[in-house]
Amino acid sequence: MTMKAHDSITPEMIQEDMRYLQLLSRSFPTIAEASKEIINLEAIQNLPKGTEHFLADLHGEYEAFQHVLRNASGAIKRKVNEIFGDTLGKDEKKELCTLIYYPEQKLVLVRNEEKDLDEWYATTLNKLVMVCRNVSSKYTRSKVQKSLPKEFSYIIQELLHENSMEPNKQAYINVIISTIISTGRAADFIAAICNLIQRLTIDTLHILGDIFDRGPAPHKIMDILCNYHNFDIQWGNHDILWMGAASGNTCCMANVLRLAMRFGNLSVLEDGYGINLLPLATFAMETYADDPCTLFGPKLDENNSHKEKTLRMIAQMHKAISIIQFKLEAEIIQRRPEFEMDDRMLLHRIDFKRNVLILNGKEYELRDSFLPTVNPDDPYRLTPEEQEIMEKLHHSFVSSEKLRQHMKCLFRYGCMYTISNSNLLFHASVPLNADGSLKDVNIAGKTYKGRKLLEKVGHLIRTAFFTEEESEAKKFARDYVWYLWCGKDSPAFDKDKMATFERYFLKEKELHKETKGYYYTLRENEDVCEMLLNEFGVEGPYRHIINGHVPIKAIKGETPIKNSKMMVIDGGFSKAYHSETGIAGYTLVYHSRGFQLIQHEPFTSMQKAIEEGQDIKSSTQIVEMSTQRMMVKDTDKGRNLSNHIFDLRKLLLAYRIGLIKERTI
Repeated sequence: MTMKAHDSITPEMIQEDMRYLQLLSRSFPTIAEASKEIINLEAIQNLPKGTEHFLADLHGEYEAFQHVLRNASGAIKRKVNEIFGDTLGKDEKKELCTLIYYPEQKLVLVRNEEKDLDEWYATTLNKLVMVCRNVSSKYTRSKVQKSLPKEFSYIIQELLHENSMEPNKQAYINVIISTIISTGRAADFIAAICNLIQRLTIDTLHILGDIFDRGPAPHKIMDILCNYHNFDIQWGNHDILWMGAASGNTCCMANVLRLAMRFGNLSVLEDGYGINLLPLATFAMETYADDPCTLFGPKLDENNSHKEKTLRMIAQMHKAISIIQFKLEAEIIQRRPEFEMDDRMLLHRIDFKRNVLILNGKEYELRDSFLPTVNPDDPYRLTPEEQEIMEKLHHSFVSSEKLRQHMKCLFRYGCMYTISNSNLLFHASVPLNADGSLKDVNIAGKTYKGRKLLEKVGHLIRTAFFTEEESEAKKFARDYVWYLWCGKDSPAFDKDKMATFERYFLKEKELHKETKGYYYTLRENEDVCEMLLNEFGVEGPYRHIINGHVPIKAIKGETPIKNSKMMVIDGGFSKAYHSETGIAGYTLVYHSRGFQLIQHEPFTSMQKAIEEGQDIKSSTQIVEMSTQRMMVKDTDKGRNLSNHIFDLRKLLLAYRIGLIKERTI
């Protein structure tokens, strides 16, 4: 509803809404108060829309992620160049940008290097105020005020809203700055205003899934997000895996552990979440004491600092948890035949005498045949030692307060899909048939498709985590969370299989292949995208679907822009993907002028960014620009404000014709 005109409101409409209007009058008890709010909201409607940033598949790359937030995907650097042009040299602008990105760390270096620190403070504060004025210009004073640190709120407001070009005001501003310095608060004030610039440059952050696994510090990413001013997340299969582990699903726990071993990220579990890995390490070193575990060495980047002894232990733990995983998964597959995943049970297909796997009438030689914990007569039974390990790990996962805190954050700010300003966001897929129609997916005897499927899946994930009673519904939901990680009809996965066993134990590449569902090719068809947008009720003349999940191989000429309706922005934040994609991630930026895609080169390190001013090298591609600037009134928020304005106008009329009496405040 966008009706505004007073003439369109009738007494009959007011009578129908009297109960609501009586409640509204408690917040706006007089004509003056209601009028003031209407004026305020109408003004907000005509500000430019806030800038949205879209990121996908962060995979634990904390340093690169936090740098992209700090530099706003290059936006702060662009603003500094625009504001200061030729009045500052290249090195001066680089130093200013580094200060804005890392104020606390950069100030330590400045104190050790600058001879006249007070002069540096004065000059720098003036520059920062200019940048802050620029980034705050599209927001109301009220919104900026809410973003201000309390201890400096009044001072920053004065500096932002006083015009230093007026002679009478210049002395006033100079005195404020000199007093900040003389009272010894300059460093704290600089840090506060730099953090404010960062905050105001990104209005909303959208994370299209897969915060966890591969990279070294997903827990640190979660720490940032849980305290971020405005974000949402569309869960990816790696996030769901961790949610399942926190819900008590031992299959999910085993997969989480296996991936941590595969990429050598034990610190995430031990230091990040307090998961006790000692029982697994002890068991693995005893069981595989004489086994080189060659196939299970961790995949490490060039910054690896693990000692040889540690790498050997990780390989042993990696193999041990992999075998446990295959056994635990078989339990769910046998318990839930409706999952149709019998083909993922492969241990019973091994001929242990000849060390071959018999599959589809063919024999495949095992690359590693030393499996001392697998009983050929009962291959999926956990040994007593394995059972004890999983019981201890189960206790560690469900008892981890930090893990539970982060999972609750994911539930509070996340879901399977989001609709934001005519953009449909989800991580991976909406399962489709070959003809492009929505695929019916069976869940507990009922079929779901499209929007209803994603909503049902989201409900099951929440049931698995939040339901206290150990009911059949909770047990099924907990099992289904694992299915979402690797099941063929999972909208978070949507491949015919997850070929974990084959990739470890068989050399034949054709067996490693995981065939994607029809969605991944059909989404390039604009008509299919239009159908999906209609299915989810996305409105507006410029509608888009935005995904992650599948890395875009820019190195091979692939593009994230699939058609005018579809963008896939997984550019490989994870270092494990850099050689595959040729880049180090994308940021999709949606500002008042339209869409821009920022392509990032690999980030060196936080230390080099601070000490040498090394920024992420990024290139910008214009995706879609509008001839008319998009205002708040054109957004979801604007539509909500329009409805609120209409209700306030009804309240005004109710006051004026005496249906509701004004009250003194």
